[in-house]
Amino acid sequence: MCRNITTLRGLEPAATDEEITAAALQFVRKVTGVTKVSDATRDPVERATAEIADIVTRLLDELPERRQPPKTVPPLRRAEVQARIAQRIKDREEHERMHELGIAHSH
Repeated sequence: MCRNITTLRGLEPAATDEEITAAALQFVRKVTGVTKVSDATRDPVERATAEIADIVTRLLDELPERRQPPKTVPPLRRAEVQARIAQRIKDREEHERMHELGIAHSH
């Protein structure tokens, strides 16, 4: 098992679609060796991720409740991860704004 994939069964509140999709993407990246999605890999990676997320959603719905919650907190529920995501969004928006304004910048 990939150590970066967190147990989603038994979370309170239940795992979100975003958490399930993140775990599915991590699985796809691990088994394919695709670390960065490119134009050449985007469609198959996104399709596989969606299919695996659907399967995991059904699986979690069908399994019985856990007696105890998982020992680890999923990454998307950790404050430091949320801060990194917020910073990436801010940086991406700033980058797009620079493009819109025609401001020279590096990539």
